[in-house]
Amino acid sequence: MFKVESKFAAQNVTIFSVMTEMAQRLNALNLSQGFPDFPAPPELVEALSKASLDGHHQYAPGDGLLTLREQLAAQFYKRDQINIDPRAQLTITPGATIAIFCAIQAMIRPGDEVIIFDPSYDSYVPSVQMMGGSCKRIALQAPEFKVDWEHLKPQVNSKTRMIVVNTPHNPSATVWTREDWQQLIKLVQDTNIVILSDEVYEHLVFDGRPHLSALSFPELAERSFVIGSFGKTFHVTGWKTGYCAASPHLMRLFRQVYQFVNFCANTPCQVALASYMQQHPEHIEQLGSFYQAKRDLFIEGLKGSRFQYEVSQGTYFQNLDYSQICPELNDMEMCKFLAEQHGIVAIPVSAFYKKPPSELRLIRFCFAKQESTLHKACEILRGC
Repeated sequence: MFKVESKFAAQNVTIFSVMTEMAQRLNALNLSQGFPDFPAPPELVEALSKASLDGHHQYAPGDGLLTLREQLAAQFYKRDQINIDPRAQLTITPGATIAIFCAIQAMIRPGDEVIIFDPSYDSYVPSVQMMGGSCKRIALQAPEFKVDWEHLKPQVNSKTRMIVVNTPHNPSATVWTREDWQQLIKLVQDTNIVILSDEVYEHLVFDGRPHLSALSFPELAERSFVIGSFGKTFHVTGWKTGYCAASPHLMRLFRQVYQFVNFCANTPCQVALASYMQQHPEHIEQLGSFYQAKRDLFIEGLKGSRFQYEVSQGTYFQNLDYSQICPELNDMEMCKFLAEQHGIVAIPVSAFYKKPPSELRLIRFCFAKQESTLHKACEILRGC
């Protein structure tokens, strides 16, 4: 009998698929997967309609429409005061995950090691493994989820090829400080280590914190890939449009891979985004306060509940500690309990670890929702 073994024999269906299926099966309130349940900006939808009616249906340039890359470059300059060449340093991709994949494929060879901080996004490790590399997964300890730099230093060796950074961080909702970046600079100086900086929540930072991009540090700019997401920024996750920014040298290596993975990103979406960004700069300017208001509404609604929490610093996620409610349950069991008994679905934070701490009692909720959804969620959680 013909049989082919999977390259990922130990790889299961993602936790996002598992929990979304559970929400659908139980008709439960879904605050698990990170997507808005409110509409995209009407002017952006109109721009997409116009792009389609105007006939933008064929391949875009492989590196992305120049008008959109120019808008991105202007955004980097406005926020970080750095000049990025839109032709040589920016590539538009069909989603951030493909950009992450291509950066890893461009850099990692058999035997290379990649340092990843757990809890971490689930696409990093398989992308490294596909190229014959291996991952050193360094656990960040709750509730602060900070890097222990003294512990990290001996993990770096001659095989270390890449360090993956994610800020604002999913799922911990923490944001790297300038001191974090300075520690990383000290760690990689005089090495050939590449930085992959996943910054898809770059505009979702709260309480006056700045988002500091890897490219804003001259010591890191030549060795860093920065990944971003239009879907996260403009409430259109289904458009699957992202980008990669890097030095001209790294971008040439990135494009060598990208051209054979997906020739170009969606054309009408790029046209629409470029037009909307040019005409509505206030969208990005107001995005942090927009989501901070939703975070605050969610937190306020939890008053009187038995959940504990560290307030989200960025992203559109909030972790809740349930150790005062059902400490005997692990987080997956707790998520099933909430879904089956209370009709609300979250994500177990342990799913983002290779070896989660045994004492971990955190579950992740997405607050990128309408106010009515958040009010309903809080009512349920107060009753747990």
